[in-house]
Amino acid sequence: MATSPSPSSTLTPKKKENESFLDKIGTMGRKKKAKEVSELQEEGKHAIESPTSPTVPDIGPEGYQLAENEERSMIEPTSRENPKLIELVQPILVINDELADHRIIVKDIEEDLFDGQILQKLIEKLCNVRVEAMEVTQSEVGQKQKLRVVLDYINHILGVPPLWSQHKWSVDSVHSKNLVAILHLLVALARHFNAPIRLPENVVVTLLVIQKVDNTLVTRTVPEEITGGHDDMDGRGERDAFDTLFDHAPDKLNVVKKSLLTFVNTHLMKLNLEVTDLDNQFHDGVFLIMLMGLLEGYFTPLYQFHATPTTHEHRVHNVKFAFDLMEDAGLARPKARPEDIVHQDLKSTLRVLYHIFIKYKSGPSQGVPM
Repeated sequence: MATSPSPSSTLTPKKKENESFLDKIGTMGRKKKAKEVSELQEEGKHAIESPTSPTVPDIGPEGYQLAENEERSMIEPTSRENPKLIELVQPILVINDELADHRIIVKDIEEDLFDGQILQKLIEKLCNVRVEAMEVTQSEVGQKQKLRVVLDYINHILGVPPLWSQHKWSVDSVHSKNLVAILHLLVALARHFNAPIRLPENVVVTLLVIQKVDNTLVTRTVPEEITGGHDDMDGRGERDAFDTLFDHAPDKLNVVKKSLLTFVNTHLMKLNLEVTDLDNQFHDGVFLIMLMGLLEGYFTPLYQFHATPTTHEHRVHNVKFAFDLMEDAGLARPKARPEDIVHQDLKSTLRVLYHIFIKYKSGPSQGVPM
């Protein structure tokens, strides 16, 4: 039976007789490091628990070790209970339909998507491509390398500027399971690929931002918009005549399509061009550009758009340019997104063409003769 240690052996450990100078330095360094960590924890605790600071979750000692002027943000706990946020997360889980072939079920977007593995499978399915990224890894470095490859590819497909994507869904923010960053990414993918869901409008959460200023942690709260108004997937916040035609009057819809086809060809035939399929022939923006030039009486220089677009980016550029021409002609900018036209969303295409038809049905503007 072991004997109980004496009080002296418990409270005053025996000093090593042969402890070298380097050993002492190492011991002092460890004590200093422990003291610094303790001070940082106390600093963070004071900043968070002080009466003038908002309540924040315990993010652990590593959360407070910030460089001067560095800041981190997280969703304020009460925002997680926001009914609109909860309402937004549910339709986002439609990604499970895309992942069914891989027998993958996402239950928690924070826990399931942070390492890039499922995001890779999702974008491969949506784009029918193979993203060359490293296989499953448990190391943080490996996970971030994989996630960076996947996010770089997604950003390329979405056509978003690097600084913008870095602000919305950086590798670090996604890997740290930042709910807001992951939602920004999934909402952008849902919009881009025209997911068959309606997103709730005006979803705004409160972010808690912690920044180190003059060696002191300062906290503030800021609102972060995840969806704005009219954010359902067909680009409108209210139903219109085309919704009714598609849902309840397919015969009348065909009549409208024939009328628009006749209107378009009446003008395009002046350039020996003809549209035979409204569903598919406007997705690259070329005919829209040509049509606006004919209706307004000018020739659009070929260097201003891609006459033979070969990439998604070319087609989006063309449609955006056509929308600009409509605005220049006095039309309101279409509510449809350029990506909707590029993805051959018939309802969006018909809305844009009808928008043009209403203005020019009595004849083109009197501009410069062709």
